[in-house]
Amino acid sequence: MQSVRRVISLSSIVFLVGLAALSASADEIIIGGQCDRTGPTKNVGTQLCPGVFDYVKLVAKQGGIQGHTLRYIEVENAYKVDRGVEAYERLKHEGAVIMLDYGTPIVYALTPRHLEDKLPGITPGFGRADSTDGIRFPYIFPMAASYWSQLGAAMQHIKAQGGVKKGSKVAYLFYDNPAGREPLGIFKRVCELEGYECREFAVPPPGVEMSSQVLDITRRMRPEWVVTHLFGKAPSISIKEFKKNGFPLDKVVSLVWGAGEEDMQVAGWDTAEGYLGMQFAGVGRDFPVIQDIIKMYQEDKQEVPDYVGSVYYNRGVLVAALIAEGTRKAIEHGGLPVTGEKMKLGFERIKDFTLGGFLPPLNVHPTDHEGGGWVRLYQTKGGKLVPFTDWFQGYRDIVPDEVKKAALAEEKK
Repeated sequence: MQSVRRVISLSSIVFLVGLAALSASADEIIIGGQCDRTGPTKNVGTQLCPGVFDYVKLVAKQGGIQGHTLRYIEVENAYKVDRGVEAYERLKHEGAVIMLDYGTPIVYALTPRHLEDKLPGITPGFGRADSTDGIRFPYIFPMAASYWSQLGAAMQHIKAQGGVKKGSKVAYLFYDNPAGREPLGIFKRVCELEGYECREFAVPPPGVEMSSQVLDITRRMRPEWVVTHLFGKAPSISIKEFKKNGFPLDKVVSLVWGAGEEDMQVAGWDTAEGYLGMQFAGVGRDFPVIQDIIKMYQEDKQEVPDYVGSVYYNRGVLVAALIAEGTRKAIEHGGLPVTGEKMKLGFERIKDFTLGGFLPPLNVHPTDHEGGGWVRLYQTKGGKLVPFTDWFQGYRDIVPDEVKKAALAEEKK
């Protein structure tokens, strides 16, 4: 617990010193977040979490939220459930009215606390997919495509490419933890509906060895397509293994945490050529919000970090932008002081939010905390990630039905 307090103090002090001149007279609204900067998904956290900080700083420079400053406190959790629980309690003690929960296993552990304390938790692109149901989970907000929606979209893309028919083979290669197992039900249901021959291949943590699984896929099963759901070091290893075994990477569709620039760099950009990765926010610097952040760095006479505009950095910007928009709506409709209950209602009033084309129109409702389940595929091509599809959804009949089935199953317990 002592180490958690030390990380909190450091992150908050460093950030507040930078904003002291901007916000000394402004009332603070405290928002909290967890991050993995040292654990198995640090390749994500070391880019995503700075994106959160930078957008919060940008909001402060632009006058805050109706004159009120957002104070962001980050806690390192190293992707460990016990540290995630400690972090939640500390952030609650600090007065946070909204929290970014980092890591699907941690989301499962914290869900009862969020519901009991009436403190919203935001889980964009990860977490428990059934929390799309805002009636059962009034204080959990996926706010981006859940793992169920991502898997549905991957299978929709496969079907749309043609040449896939009844009897076609599709493999699912996944990190064997709660996050990796989360979409299994959707995978099986779509395979049954379409008459595909499907198999699942689990990769045990920490995901650094999967040669036998890839060999089994490429030499024995010989599928037309592979859907992967890997993160940490595992995506780059999978890319190299598929390449080594001669499987075409344009027939591999990765869910959202296996498609960052660092994954391609570690695998080798030439090696990863053709690889398809799913995104729920824009990639690159060609967006007004990213240009504003670059300008902020330049005005502060600071060097712009290389990761600004990267896949995971941009998702951090999206997280903070969603929190800022929810706070804005909370103040507009509920007034001050901002509370967890007012933040919940603020999030549920977000309508047609695109952040200048940074994401598809996001619409959140009391019954739908996901916002539509939109994704976009990017392809590794010529040493960079380039758009491969427009924004799209997949199997929107099956995914909501699975959410309803989860609710019914819970009622029977």
